[in-house]
Order: sequence, then C-alpha cells, then structure tokens
Amino acid sequence: MPSVPSMLSVANNLNPFEHRYSISMKRRSFIFTASAAAASAASAPVSAFTREEKKMYGLIGKMVAVPGKRDELIAILLESVANGPGMPGCLSYVIANDPADANAIWITEVWDSQSSHKSSLSLPSVKQVIAKGKPLIASFGERFVTEPVGGHGLAGIKK
Repeated sequence: MPSVPSMLSVANNLNPFEHRYSISMKRRSFIFTASAAAASAASAPVSAFTREEKKMYGLIGKMVAVPGKRDELIAILLESVANGPGMPGCLSYVIANDPADANAIWITEVWDSQSSHKSSLSLPSVKQVIAKGKPLIASFGERFVTEPVGGHGLAGIKK
C-alpha cells in the first residue's frame, strides 16, 4: 500500500513521495504539527467510526528545546491542552521526555483523519501556541506518519 503523502511535506513545497523516508523536517512545519493538537486534545469528544469509513492519522515527532528550556516548552504545550477550547478530531496528544536527551521531547498524536489534523492548523489557538513556543525550540529530530488502528485510550474507535 503506498504511503499517504505528508501534509507537512506538501506545506513545505516538497514532493511528498520523494521525501517520505526523510527523518528530518523544517522547524516551522513541525511547530505547526506539534502545536496543532496542543490547543486542547483533552476535551475533544471521541466519535465512533469504523476503519472502513475513515482511517485514523497519527504523527510521532521529536522536538529539541533550547538548552535548559525543555520544561518551559512542555508547560506551554500542556497548558494549551488543559485550557484550550478543544481540538475537533484529535483523539490523543501525548508529550513525553526523552530520557536520553535532556532537551528533547517526543509528541505523539492520533487524529480521526488527516483532514482533521490539517484543519486544526488554521485555528487561532494553535497559532497562539506556535508563537509562544517557537523561541524555545532549537531543532527537530525524527518525524513519522502512522495509521493507528486502535488501542487503549481510543475507546470510541471500532474495528
């Protein structure tokens, strides 16, 4: 099955199929991606759908904070999740420390569809998170697009 072109590659005017195996990306693009779900995944309702009707869309990415600013960056991302207005279509948004790098974090997102993720990038709350977090980001590491099929925490999803 051919891989789905990355919306971020398209946003960067890259050929999505030519760069689908790339493990690095432009800083600005990842900020959009990482911050999109941060605006508030926690309060988004999970609607049931079948895999045949709609495929989930997943992103896993590494973000490296300016030295000594990881906790501040995490606080911005978590605050937006806790206090944001909701993120339609966001089923899961997890931020994790990288135990091997004192400045790195991993962000894992699950969306009900790629179009929900893309739509989230235009929300004012996402743009605010981007503006606030951008000065704290030094670089980006690996980035992976996934196609989640279910699991713990995705209770509303049916096979």
